[in-house]
Amino acid sequence: MTTAPRLVILDTDPGVDDALALLYLRARSQRERPDLRLLAITTVFGNADIETTTRNALWLRQRLGLEAPVHKGAAKPLNRPRGRPPVHVHGENGLGDIDLSGPVLPAADPGVAHERIVDLVRALPGQVTIVGIGPLTNLALALRAAPDIASLVAEVVIMGGAFARGNVTPFAEANIHNDPEAAAEVLAAPWAITLAPLDATLPCVLTDATARAMAETGDTGRFVHDLTRGYAATYARHEGLEGCVLHDVAALIRLTDPELFEVRSAPVSVTLDGDRLGQTTWSEHGPARQVCLNANGAEVVRRFQRTLA
Repeated sequence: MTTAPRLVILDTDPGVDDALALLYLRARSQRERPDLRLLAITTVFGNADIETTTRNALWLRQRLGLEAPVHKGAAKPLNRPRGRPPVHVHGENGLGDIDLSGPVLPAADPGVAHERIVDLVRALPGQVTIVGIGPLTNLALALRAAPDIASLVAEVVIMGGAFARGNVTPFAEANIHNDPEAAAEVLAAPWAITLAPLDATLPCVLTDATARAMAETGDTGRFVHDLTRGYAATYARHEGLEGCVLHDVAALIRLTDPELFEVRSAPVSVTLDGDRLGQTTWSEHGPARQVCLNANGAEVVRRFQRTLA
């Protein structure tokens, strides 16, 4: 019996590791027996401003030959000014400053991101998985507009949070810190959530040696190598790594290869003020979340490499 592929809305702020996640999603959808199918890409501010992340999503769709629509989403957090984009991590153009020249890109597809999320979930009840790999503003807006979708979504998988140490402050991870109020609303809603925080993604390092090996395998491998050079240089400067972390890829691999992750089930809350703004913490109240607290990082990277080969 053939299992139908999971239908995925990718809510994203491309982003170098977001682009790698799209590559992985494409490869899984093109297998002889595909297990993922991309329904739509919804964009959000984060790794760059919304105009840039939407342009990057449109460019990636064209570069990777994807057919899914791209819907432009939130330009700023629910209640706060937007912070400065991390150009020191993702480059001035958000994609590691690789060359983005080529044919003129079309405009984003009609429909605001959070409204299209609502439409798709209602049209396909119980079938849609939302994978959020940017700030959670679009998901919070979708919930505010249509609380009923919480009972209609198959699962929400989020790359975000940190329980040991953060990456934008000692306590907070970037996606949650960029809109902590949105994260709090999403984590409190009555839908099934799997959280892939830094605790599970930091072990997933694409080494420079592996990236060089991938560059010898063809166009996709060369793209991975070229895309990650500036990203890896940032990790070398700040973390002493000889490579870069596959944060967003890890969230998708949790969908396809859950056995690679150690999970704790417990409610999670978000700190909304003070020097711990954006920190995710264990709570005694609210629905339990499946929180990935560690991963077999080497195997995550091997499966990423093998899937793209």
